[in-house]
Amino acid sequence: MSDREPSTVVTRAQRGEVDAIGALYDQHQEAIFRYLWARLGERQAAEDLTGDVFMRMIGALPNYRPSAPFRAWLYRIARNLLIDHYRRHAQSPLPLTHAEVRTAEADPITLAEHTLTIERLHRALAQLEEAQREVVALRFLSGLSLQETAAALDKTEAAIKALQHRGLAALRGLLMEEPVQS
Repeated sequence: MSDREPSTVVTRAQRGEVDAIGALYDQHQEAIFRYLWARLGERQAAEDLTGDVFMRMIGALPNYRPSAPFRAWLYRIARNLLIDHYRRHAQSPLPLTHAEVRTAEADPITLAEHTLTIERLHRALAQLEEAQREVVALRFLSGLSLQETAAALDKTEAAIKALQHRGLAALRGLLMEEPVQS
């Protein structure tokens, strides 16, 4: 697809052009999946919800207005589906738990250290407030900008900065308190 301008791709997708819809899927699918997998902790559920996000995107595209960045709008859809999933399954949200390590490149010691680090991070993140966890996941796992995170969570950029600052400070403190296992 030669047309790389995001607003043009979105406009074309809104007109029902299949290649533009495919381009949006290709551009955002992996990040949406990682976000959902980190929040759910279950690969299959994350794959299913990722598909649901893009089905919902297709249905809602005619109503999309560029008052918020497209990516933020897409994450809002993902977040809403995630909330619905938690309600249906009577679960509370899980913190970010997955970080990929290429096992072909990692030796057993590196993998063990990585696993221990992820476990420490999991325990620390579980102690953060839900809003702080959400901001950490969107900003650092999904790579959203402050503006996109604010739009996805329907908060001001100042509120996102404050949540991020408090969340990272709390996370740092929690990680420093917990002894490193050898």
